[in-house]
Amino acid sequence: MKNVFALILTVLFATAAQAERVIVIMKDKQAFKSAHMAYKMKGSYALKGFNWNQQPNGLGQVDGQVEDSLENLNTLIIDTKSESEIAKLKANPAVAYVEKEIFHEAPRPVKGFLAKAQKSQQKVGQKTPWGIHAVKAPQAWALAGQGQGARVLVLDTGIDQGHPSLKTNFEKGQDFTGDSNGSDYTDHVGHGTHVAGTIAGAMDKTGFTGVAPKAKILAGRVCSENGCSNVSIAQGINWGIQEKVDVISMSLGGMWSTPAERDAVAKADKAGITVVAASGNNGSNRVSYPAALSTVIAVGATDINNAKADFSQYGPELAIVAPGVAVVSSVPQGTGRESSVTIAIGTKSAKVASTTFQGAKEVLAPEINVLVPAGLGKDTDFANIDVKGKYALISRGEITFADKIKNAIKAGAAGAVIFNNAPGLINGALTDDGSVLPISVFMIEQSVGQQIVKSIAAGETVKATLQTVATDYSPFDGTSMATPHVSGVVALMKSANKALTGAQVKALLKQTATPLGPNTNNEYGAGLVNAEAAVAAAISAK
Repeated sequence: MKNVFALILTVLFATAAQAERVIVIMKDKQAFKSAHMAYKMKGSYALKGFNWNQQPNGLGQVDGQVEDSLENLNTLIIDTKSESEIAKLKANPAVAYVEKEIFHEAPRPVKGFLAKAQKSQQKVGQKTPWGIHAVKAPQAWALAGQGQGARVLVLDTGIDQGHPSLKTNFEKGQDFTGDSNGSDYTDHVGHGTHVAGTIAGAMDKTGFTGVAPKAKILAGRVCSENGCSNVSIAQGINWGIQEKVDVISMSLGGMWSTPAERDAVAKADKAGITVVAASGNNGSNRVSYPAALSTVIAVGATDINNAKADFSQYGPELAIVAPGVAVVSSVPQGTGRESSVTIAIGTKSAKVASTTFQGAKEVLAPEINVLVPAGLGKDTDFANIDVKGKYALISRGEITFADKIKNAIKAGAAGAVIFNNAPGLINGALTDDGSVLPISVFMIEQSVGQQIVKSIAAGETVKATLQTVATDYSPFDGTSMATPHVSGVVALMKSANKALTGAQVKALLKQTATPLGPNTNNEYGAGLVNAEAAVAAAISAK
């Protein structure tokens, strides 16, 4: 061969030295094939003493170990011992690029593990998530066989494969984080399981369903609690190409991407795979990566009123928007949280709509106590009342939730019930550092809270029974939650027309979206994804 590549990689046996993983992209296909074949035959030890070609430039041995060979990306993953070994790799004429392993921030919802009352627009069942109706998925099911035959790879934090909503459609999984031998793709975060449920959760008797309830899910764990490695992402995309999936869903990313990541995404597109990714959650006018790449479908988030979520990033690259606020989906079994509040006035009691707060103490067994009105929860409101060992009943408004609860704790309250100052319920957070306060805090609706205040003023004793209930489902906020709605719609489109390319899918999604606005700075892209119209257009494109 004219392009010479002769690196002899000797396996590191010393445990004291800390290896550094690098991505090595070769520009010579033949050299890659030689190394790949050796790796397939002998694994990590394949390159010990293996001379691909004679080497004219005098480079010596490279001290390292081949960890993986990504056939579809023309890439090797190599553990190296030092900077000098990396320099040798970079200097080799057959190497196009050498990239060190880096980590993007781990994907997390803006808000999660918080219950919120939902109002469905059209009922498939009692617990059908509102986003399923918003994207008009049910209207597309008959045309697309509910996604049957489509396969979606979720690159995320893993999956709870035994979840009742996922086990029917789960096909296979692989771990690329390095935390296992590849076989353990357990979701320790909950993010990947939630995404998978929105894409292809099987419909159950309660009405819970994903957008494409008969599509198949593959799960690539590329993110751990430490973040998402460029090495893992490249490996995951390579696996997707190998598996010939229809869609790769990536609810992850950051403000930049690496050359290896861009190369992997480009090769996925060339292989006919549609890549869908989240626009990001910092609310800025800059779309994050990989969503901002030209072949990727960048997805922003809207709420139940079709308004842009305040956290949703936007910009010229934003293609489309989808439901991303209070999206109920599957989470690892037993990790979801719902609130339960029962109000007793005299001899009558009733369970009322409620939410709980992130950062509040969990009450896994029911606790009952007397409610004491505490106004807006200001320190002056607590000055002349006795809430010690009781529940403070507080109105929303004027000061933050955190300040209200700080004052309640200072006054000795055993818990707090906040009633809204507007119709409905909202999610809230009491801490922003993951810490948990020593009392439980729940929210109830405005009308209920006002009635309680009147009853107490009339001389009646009002008690509340509070409980945090463990469930298998939870509402999350984020563009991470919007993305799987679009991935599910793409699965429906591919089920209806397998021949569609990624570029065609993107164009049809934008052409059939429901325009939203004002859209001066492309805050909504082409608009709200419309499964019914997109699938019809996919069929017409045959």
